[in-house]
Amino acid sequence: MIKAIIVEDEPMGRTNLKSLIRSHCPDVEVIGEAANNNEGVELMGKLSERPDVAFLDIKLPDGLVFKMLNQLSTIDFEIVFVTAWQEFAIKACEYSSIGYILKPIDPDALKDAMARVRARSANQIEKRLDIFNSFYHNPNTFSKMSISAVDGIYFVNIKDIIRFEAEDNYTHIFLESGERITACKTIKSYEELLTPFNFFRVHKRYMVNLNYMRKYIRGEGGYVIMEDDSQIEVSRRRRAPFIDLLRRLQGGRQTD
Repeated sequence: MIKAIIVEDEPMGRTNLKSLIRSHCPDVEVIGEAANNNEGVELMGKLSERPDVAFLDIKLPDGLVFKMLNQLSTIDFEIVFVTAWQEFAIKACEYSSIGYILKPIDPDALKDAMARVRARSANQIEKRLDIFNSFYHNPNTFSKMSISAVDGIYFVNIKDIIRFEAEDNYTHIFLESGERITACKTIKSYEELLTPFNFFRVHKRYMVNLNYMRKYIRGEGGYVIMEDDSQIEVSRRRRAPFIDLLRRLQGGRQTD
């Protein structure tokens, strides 16, 4: 059984989550609950066994839930944030590979979050929390992300990513160092995250970091030569917006 705790200030919210867990996650047992940061610290101190996962509301009556987390000597359990829609919080979860479910809770989202819970030895949750905090509190200076891959969790600087290549529901990520990471996410999810960081989806299979683009070759759709010597096709459907972007980058000069 997966042992879980819930830290949520609304009694009905805790009751509803426990009911959904019983109905849809039969391998999960809730072993404790708390309504605020202080109760959460007390709960962790008196539990006879450490939880495998904690369902945490981000905003609690006595402050953000990080107040509780910062008081724990170690964080060796997985975290799933339970929150109302907050754009920064959701993006912070995506960048840090930390699970989340939105209120009102959808059972399928709950099951999906639980399917992604990693064993303690592999979760590296403290590093992932650092990335979450970095974006949540300082989105304008954010520079690093966590990648949940088939063989573990990687922590990379966004500026070191050259390009992405889709393969079914996985994405291959190519770094400046020559390393390739195979991530357990679709390329679309990375497109939504990284477009603000000068990335462009040039094809349904490919997204590139424009900072590593060496040359654009004109043609039917054309293709891009990257700094790692890869040749990335530009689809006909994406050619016009890509050319428009190149013109803007060149200060309006003509590019055909």
